[in-house]
Amino acid sequence: MKHHHKLTVALCLIWAITILYGEMFAFWVPSLFTCSWPHHNLLKSDEKFTKVAIVTDPQLMDKTSFRLSSKTLALEVAQFYTDINMRRSFVQSILPFEPEVVLFLGDYFDGGPFLPEDEWEESLSRFKHVFGMNSEGKVGDVPTFYIPGNHDIGYSRVASHKLDVIDRYEKVFGNRNRRFMIGNVEFISIDAQAIDGNPQKDLALEVWKFVQNVSSDATSHPRVLLTHIPLYRPDQTPCGPHRRASVIDQRFWRHFQDQEVIYQNYVSQESSKKLLEMIKPVLVLSGHDHEQCTVTHKSETGSVTEHTLGTISWQQGNIYPSFMLLSVPNAVNQNSSDLEETLHTQLCFLPCQLYIYMWYLSLFVFTLLALLLWPNHGISFVNNAADYISNVMKLSFSSGVTKEKNEDENCEYEMVWDAEGSMHLVKKVLPTLVKRQSDKPLVERGNAVMRSAARKNEAEQIELVMDSNANAGGSVSDSLMRPASKSRTKLVIHRVIRTIMMIIAIAALNVPIYMMLLFKDWVEQ
Repeated sequence: MKHHHKLTVALCLIWAITILYGEMFAFWVPSLFTCSWPHHNLLKSDEKFTKVAIVTDPQLMDKTSFRLSSKTLALEVAQFYTDINMRRSFVQSILPFEPEVVLFLGDYFDGGPFLPEDEWEESLSRFKHVFGMNSEGKVGDVPTFYIPGNHDIGYSRVASHKLDVIDRYEKVFGNRNRRFMIGNVEFISIDAQAIDGNPQKDLALEVWKFVQNVSSDATSHPRVLLTHIPLYRPDQTPCGPHRRASVIDQRFWRHFQDQEVIYQNYVSQESSKKLLEMIKPVLVLSGHDHEQCTVTHKSETGSVTEHTLGTISWQQGNIYPSFMLLSVPNAVNQNSSDLEETLHTQLCFLPCQLYIYMWYLSLFVFTLLALLLWPNHGISFVNNAADYISNVMKLSFSSGVTKEKNEDENCEYEMVWDAEGSMHLVKKVLPTLVKRQSDKPLVERGNAVMRSAARKNEAEQIELVMDSNANAGGSVSDSLMRPASKSRTKLVIHRVIRTIMMIIAIAALNVPIYMMLLFKDWVEQ
């Protein structure tokens, strides 16, 4: 097999392994190696838990994402690769944990409040396909709960003027303010976009009325607060070791006329304090920030931990998407000094899609350079090393034989009999004749010795030839340069054609593998 054929086969195998890892094996890593249910690490094995998977901020891309028309090729390509990445993350990384409940913490669409009905329905169809949502709103047979985000219904300024947006949201995803039980823990989800709105308007009044009902309902169950927008925290509050981006400080803008909220990063300090005092949660879960953050709030009932989850989408400013596993006990000991310890969380990271694409690009550049610059005779370090070792061994053997031969060259052996009649060989050194340089024969080993006169004549002939060539130097150099230039051009053309043929051969094997994996993950139910 020729050397460039061996190189093509090697590159084909490297590309095949790379594609299989980047498009399939990388999404198996969380469930196989890097993440597990937190209650599996507990010493108590008799306690029963309900397994909950938590996802937030998929924000399916639409025409508002890049301000492109809904049918442009660039937008459709971006939508496809973002959707299939989230589908792989959910189906191949999260569902293998076999959660018993799934929670979504808001922002399912990017431009939800601003999409016309037909485009919103199209985005909803994509959402159902990506996350396997059936007509009942469940992920397969797994109970699923949703809370609204600002990209779904808008902040209070938008929502108060687009009540039809709220209606279509609630028809699909359920009430914006709700309470439900998982295990022996009560979960309280609120419409955080309306809670800081104009307190005299219906949206804010509806949220606070719901919170008041929850507060007045005495219960022995510990509570978890679900809010899309995180609770208030002072500027530059540390977010823990899992956050990679800089901390975002509070930004809060109201409309000057109706005092509705136009934008906010966190729930206001006053509203956050009231929520903690009235609901008395042992844990707060939020999204919106797209980055991981863990903070501790102080309230009258004690310290409360809030986990802000990162987005599941690699296109939303966080190249390390994530999700959370929550172990909820089926029975809670009310005499426990710290009810928060009965809930166990585990943050899990998904494959970094950006790094996968960067590796593809680097491998393509390496492939191109290797095919263009690979020498015709190949590179074999093993053969070169073997040749070197063989030459060294031959040289050592030949030097030993020569030494023995030289020792016997100036010796003769004489047979001697002793008195008992035994024969012995005695080595005798022959006298060495010293030869003068002048005594050296004119002919040695069949090669004629050049006399000084002959050397002189030869020098004269060479000088004459050089003089004659000097007279015609321009024409000779031109005639020599033209063939060399043609040969270089021919070599370059040959290498380019060879490289194109090798790339076609590599693509013929690996493009079908890549397309097969895309097709399988997109249509597989």
